[in-house]
Amino acid sequence: MGDPDVPRELLDRLRAITAKRARAVIDHIIRHGSVTTEELSTRYGYRHPPRGARDVREQGIPLETFFLKDSKGRRMAAYRFADPAKVRRGMLGGRRVFSKKFKDALMQSAGFRCHICLLPYEDRYLQVDHRVPYEVVGDIPIDERQPHDYMLLCGSCNRAKSWSCEHCVNWIEAKNPSVCESCYWARPESYAHVATKELRRLDLVWAGDEVTDFDRLKVQAARVNANMPDFVRALLKQAKLDQW
Repeated sequence: MGDPDVPRELLDRLRAITAKRARAVIDHIIRHGSVTTEELSTRYGYRHPPRGARDVREQGIPLETFFLKDSKGRRMAAYRFADPAKVRRGMLGGRRVFSKKFKDALMQSAGFRCHICLLPYEDRYLQVDHRVPYEVVGDIPIDERQPHDYMLLCGSCNRAKSWSCEHCVNWIEAKNPSVCESCYWARPESYAHVATKELRRLDLVWAGDEVTDFDRLKVQAARVNANMPDFVRALLKQAKLDQW
């Protein structure tokens, strides 16, 4: 599929995008009609392939997700241009930026911590993130933004959230903001599901002097041939039986 298959108005907007990574993905879809996560990984070097689609969406270009089989016969996602009417006007330069004042207010309210793992970070390592994904709710005009609609995430937690959201049926199909609002990735302090699945999640990070404790746990887990999550669960169950 080449240029003639792309509506002229959309094509003009696509050609105006200069961001290098988004440009490569866009050019591939223009030439071939779609791009798969396998191609994003092998041809364009994405370690987290859905990020390639996100790079395009962050430029205001709508993509729809569908599924194919990869070279090994496994299910994989693929992306193609969606309804041109959904192009977000005024977004060709990417998302609207957050002012330093807005981020500082979030930093103060969050105690300079990532909202998911709760570890403290310097300002530069924390990213302002929409509680309800940008791809679901869109970008809120600057004068209408409220701090409670955003949170600060470290790079690791932001990537974990992105992966989970991009594989969520609500994110892919329904795009219902209320479903996102009740998700762990939007409200980890009070949630009903994790990406629509009946799960409970606890993100634990050992830092500083706690690293020694983690290493000891890892050695003990290896002795009983258990992975770390199962070993920690077993310890918690034992503590519950002994003390609770």
